[in-house]
Amino acid sequence: MEHEEHGRGQGLGLEGAVFDGTAGGGKGARGAAAAHAAAPLHPVHPAHPPASIVPGVLLAGMIAALAFVLRTLPGVSNFSPMIIAILLGIAFHNIIGTPRRAKAGITFSLRRILRAAIVLLGLQLSFQQVIAVGLNGLTVIVLTLIGTFIFTKWAGRWLGVDAKLSELIAAGTSICGASAVVATNAVTQGHDEEVTYAVACVTVFGSVSMFLYPLFPALLHLSPTAYGVWAGASIHEIAQVVAAAFQDGQVAGQIATVAKLSRVMMLAPLVLTLSFLANQRLRRQGRHVYHKRPPLPYFVLGFIAFVALSSVVTRPPVPKYWIVQGTTFLLSLALAAMGLETDIRKVLAKGARPIALGAASWLFISGVSLGLVYLLG
Repeated sequence: MEHEEHGRGQGLGLEGAVFDGTAGGGKGARGAAAAHAAAPLHPVHPAHPPASIVPGVLLAGMIAALAFVLRTLPGVSNFSPMIIAILLGIAFHNIIGTPRRAKAGITFSLRRILRAAIVLLGLQLSFQQVIAVGLNGLTVIVLTLIGTFIFTKWAGRWLGVDAKLSELIAAGTSICGASAVVATNAVTQGHDEEVTYAVACVTVFGSVSMFLYPLFPALLHLSPTAYGVWAGASIHEIAQVVAAAFQDGQVAGQIATVAKLSRVMMLAPLVLTLSFLANQRLRRQGRHVYHKRPPLPYFVLGFIAFVALSSVVTRPPVPKYWIVQGTTFLLSLALAAMGLETDIRKVLAKGARPIALGAASWLFISGVSLGLVYLLG
């Protein structure tokens, strides 16, 4: 996603954006490697006057608003407006073309707005939700998440999928779909096409789960609680979890929602862990250019702070509703901006192997989480 500049003292790019981190190749002289590593994938000039970002932000905002409108149509309501927004952005870019004057605002949306939206996402979560899931439920979530991430990275190497794309698919499958993909890319630093491909993977297989999962409670004799934990621990997007779980009743829906939100909270430790590992890898490679700016995604600290705030401050239902809607709109705007930079030909050039990886990861998370639900009762 967004790609953070290297060598300046500004905050790291955010979820989808690319923060500092691990761009750069390893061949050639050290000076050439350092120069390549220091070059941002999306050059951004902080000196842009505020007025220059208006066209791009306005265009992305209009697409995000249209996504919210389309979501009210029959058959579309089960899909997140974030997914609809990125699809609309891709269609606009590849059919009409993104105006050059919109570039500055699009980059701003991929950096600042996306970063702010992830921080605000913390207000939808609380530590009490984790407690409500229970020890067994939390164990299912954590073990499934870790296992899925490791398996997907391994399977990606086995299938010959690019390491960055594998990592993005792993994050999206194991945690929370599109939001996790763009947040993880803060450290992974994949190209926009890789982020888009990863979002497409988790959207496709999460949607399959949304339609298939409701068939299993009766078939597998799952209680509402067990089904709710399974759905929340394995289905990709929050909207998909809600759509699938509530078809088995109110209890299953509520448990699945809490389980899923608890899983979303794992986004912070995952990104921080990846950031630490990336920094260690850079040091082992002697990439001193990064020592001044380790790939620490500071937005994650803001996310954690807002989770803590949400845990101690009780919010009335109406403001909470608008917080959720506002955060979702900002995320949709940022993903619309990503779509406005995505060349579908480059996405298709990735081939079928990443889709195979997404399928393998989906089967793994579904099977392992179900097995753990049975094992832990």
